Amino acid sequence: MDKSIDGLVIRRSGNANRKIGFDDKKKKPAKKVVKKPVGAPVKKSSPEKRTRAINDVAPSKAEKNRAREGFLEPVKSFDFDLTSEDMKKESKKQKKEKKEKKKHSKKHKILIAVLIFFLLLIGGVVWLFIWGNDILARITGGNSNIWDAIGSLVSETYEPLKTDENGRTNILALGTSGYDMGGSGHDGAQLTDSIMIISIDQENGDVAMTSLPRDLKAGATCTATGKINEVYWCNNQYGDDEEAGATAAMEKVGEILGIDFQYYAHVNWGALVTVVDTIGGITVTLDEDISDYNYTHAVVPAGVPTELNGAEALGLARARHGTAGGDFSRGTSQQKILIAIKDKIKAQGLGITDAINIMNSLGDNLRTNFTIEEMKTGAHLLDEFDFDNIRQIPMVDWSRGISYMTTANINGISYVVPSAGIGNYSQLQAYIAQQLISDPVLREEANVLVLNGTDGAGVAAECKEKLEKANFSVGGTDDSPIPIEQKGYHIYLLNDEMSASFKALEKTLSASDVYTHNADELPAGVNTYGYDIVVIVGGTTTTE
Repeated sequence: MDKSIDGLVIRRSGNANRKIGFDDKKKKPAKKVVKKPVGAPVKKSSPEKRTRAINDVAPSKAEKNRAREGFLEPVKSFDFDLTSEDMKKESKKQKKEKKEKKKHSKKHKILIAVLIFFLLLIGGVVWLFIWGNDILARITGGNSNIWDAIGSLVSETYEPLKTDENGRTNILALGTSGYDMGGSGHDGAQLTDSIMIISIDQENGDVAMTSLPRDLKAGATCTATGKINEVYWCNNQYGDDEEAGATAAMEKVGEILGIDFQYYAHVNWGALVTVVDTIGGITVTLDEDISDYNYTHAVVPAGVPTELNGAEALGLARARHGTAGGDFSRGTSQQKILIAIKDKIKAQGLGITDAINIMNSLGDNLRTNFTIEEMKTGAHLLDEFDFDNIRQIPMVDWSRGISYMTTANINGISYVVPSAGIGNYSQLQAYIAQQLISDPVLREEANVLVLNGTDGAGVAAECKEKLEKANFSVGGTDDSPIPIEQKGYHIYLLNDEMSASFKALEKTLSASDVYTHNADELPAGVNTYGYDIVVIVGGTTTTE
């Protein structure tokens, strides 16, 4: 069976051509055989219905004419009436339209990209403000926000820190062992196992630090134990009133030591680890051996500069076993760690990434009542002060004869109590008051011996008068056993505890030639009993 060229007529060999759908003999539409159920009535179709069916399928004459006209309509591509010039113009026109369309599309894409960039930029700035504001609000206890920070950065002035009646700024630093400010992780996570006092004189740069042992008997608290490390937690048991807990702690510690606090800083162990790791570790040199391997894995030999990472610094900060003084040693180690952090930051400075990391960490691990302006002042003081001479005030140091506290067992509970007796803090308060005097001469009360090593008379008496005007305590004058030929003041330090007075003495006598010496360089025959510093005036003429 073959198809014709038009595909509509089927050619059959030996038969006349037949159109599809028509009977050859009767020229009528072929019947479609439909099987019906047995016994169903047969419905016959009338000739009119059959004609309408055919007409519905076949195209009308008008439709045929329209199709013919559309087929014969000339196609532009084959319009031979167009000249070559016209075709070139048409082609250029098409290319121009295509180029304009492409250019428009490119501009549209650039516009969208710029819009997206600005939206991201605005979104980033908004996020930064929200993030920064949140951190500052958390750190400062709501005392400062991002606008305060911006104003502080653009300002060249510094807001002085609040002071007590003696002109000192006292800060209570509280350390909790929980790894978040809510204290999750273990029981007692919000007990202040680190209680450090930092006192600053902004006028002359004097900085002193001391610590209270966590087991110090503090009187009535919310528990039957009554230890100092419970005070903060008793007033902030649910972690939702930082100010109440910190204020109660400042009042109790102030009552014990006889000082007035202006600021507090609550830090947890997470901040210590992050800060130490961010600055690349610290180096500490201890005054005693620490060997607490079984509990905190801290093993640090005395007198040896030891490098520590964040976890190792935390171990040392917590170490109290394997030490000479237990909690007293731990407090001293914590002060050493803080000084080491200060030294590292000042030595290398901080990059913007490090600063952001520290700020982000502190946002989750630090609470204070400082404003952002006061923090700026603190950073300025850190840069301006000579922190190499930060003074550590010991509560107990048997090697130096210092023992203002002792241990006791009361009703089966281990405590630290004042050496003067339970609840008697008078000696401790007098000691702290003396140690917080900014003037080293008045603070140390060094006893000075002045000797005349010249061939003149009245030289020692003249030097004594000059030193007493500068508040030095001169306990005696005499002639030197041997003459000192080199003209000037020769100063000998006999007591290392009087190093600040020694430096102050050197400064007082700086108008003339000053020579410093160790105790073993003192001429033989000098009676040094009861004296801390010896001054010998040398030369063949009287003092200036």
